[in-house]
Amino acid sequence: MAASPSTARALNDRLALRLLQEEGPLTAPQLKRLTGLSRPTVADLVERLTAAGLVTVVGEAGEQRRGPNARLYGIVADRAHLAALDVRTEGVTVLVADLLGRVLAEAAVPIGGDTGTGSAVEQSVALVERTLKEAGADRLHTVGIGAPGLIDPAGGELRDTTKLPEWHRRLVAALQERLPEARVSVENETNLAALAEQREGAARDRETFVLLWLGHGTGAAVVLDGALRRGASGGTGEIGFLPVPGTDALPSRTDCGGGFHALAGAEAIERLADEHGVRAEAAGAEPRAAAQVRAAVAEGSGAFLDALAARLAIGVASVVAVLDPGCVVLGGEIGRAGGEELARRVEDQARRMSPLDTEVRPGTLGGAAVLRGALLTARDRAQDELFAPRER
Repeated sequence: MAASPSTARALNDRLALRLLQEEGPLTAPQLKRLTGLSRPTVADLVERLTAAGLVTVVGEAGEQRRGPNARLYGIVADRAHLAALDVRTEGVTVLVADLLGRVLAEAAVPIGGDTGTGSAVEQSVALVERTLKEAGADRLHTVGIGAPGLIDPAGGELRDTTKLPEWHRRLVAALQERLPEARVSVENETNLAALAEQREGAARDRETFVLLWLGHGTGAAVVLDGALRRGASGGTGEIGFLPVPGTDALPSRTDCGGGFHALAGAEAIERLADEHGVRAEAAGAEPRAAAQVRAAVAEGSGAFLDALAARLAIGVASVVAVLDPGCVVLGGEIGRAGGEELARRVEDQARRMSPLDTEVRPGTLGGAAVLRGALLTARDRAQDELFAPRER
């Protein structure tokens, strides 16, 4: 069935805007060539998008003659401002960006374990407001939040499953109340890290892969055929709860202490490094275990790296046996710290446990992947709304 004229215009507009986002400013002839549309159709959509406040003239193409065809059109980046939050048990990091995803301001606040719920929420919301002001913006269009825990697939709320701080769940509602014009959404931190690694990091060439998150906690994200899979209850990838050999207990409904987390969580890796005499201090907010892994790679501490790889390979082999993804990315601060050296050892160990060939790669974004993924989802959501111009 042929598209109606209004649908065709909307599709052409969105195509042109996506090209301007990916390629940067373009002339009308360049848009004609890249879209395959006729000259009158391109002229019409440029006029329509300019009237809608989405596109403006940002300069002239130097290689062409002066005149209408030499004008460079670009997206109006300040048409909307976005915020991304990385919510951890020990604090919050916030950045504010424009519609193209360019970061305008970034800040963080530590929140101690003894901080009350109300105070923690207020500190976090105030940080967003200060960062927005520092960015020179007066309102937010979309806010993307990354947090540990399960996300209810029906309502999108953060669920209480692993003894996470109460302020995590209260923060989303507080932001929506203080920023009534903004669209606020929350996603599991590991899922956001996988999105970032897929689009900008180690998995850019993979349609199917699993991200194994190795930070303060453990988790996994599953991407199949290019799509993130969340599961019936939003719990796909809660690998910290996976019962595994080598622990002295079993996990419970609200405590992953006896599961894979007991082998691969930051505290467990830190103890393992101490046992092997690997000494290092944490850099900034990263886990001390990440600094120890980095030091082990630099010093050639093979015994520790082999012992750690054997633990991680249990999780990798379990994932591979069920999903056969072909590729596992070691994400988070610890995955990045281990680099190719740790990834190679994990791959070798996993091959001994499974007949399914699986490439193991280090993540390239580290702990920053969560914040980057939150920004990407906020940008996508804002653009989906704004890049659908209303009929004049």
